[in-house]
Amino acid sequence: MTVQAKFWVQIIQHQSPKTQESDTVATVTMVPVYADGGKNDSWSKYTPSGKIEMCVTNPDAVDQFELGGEYLITFDRV
Repeated sequence: MTVQAKFWVQIIQHQSPKTQESDTVATVTMVPVYADGGKNDSWSKYTPSGKIEMCVTNPDAVDQFELGGEYLITFDRV
């Protein structure tokens, strides 16, 4: 079964890595979208709650996240 949830980017915190100056390190924090037209019903029908926090070290991946942007997250069992 696949579960989908809509999250928005609450924080993008860029950090100075302890290795090389050119390294990219950012923590991206996402929380659920509450008014989503029922798209979060598959996992939380009325009051979705949660947090996804990722330490991202790929500059191209960091650039894909926009502060305040909404993203559809898909959970597939592997």
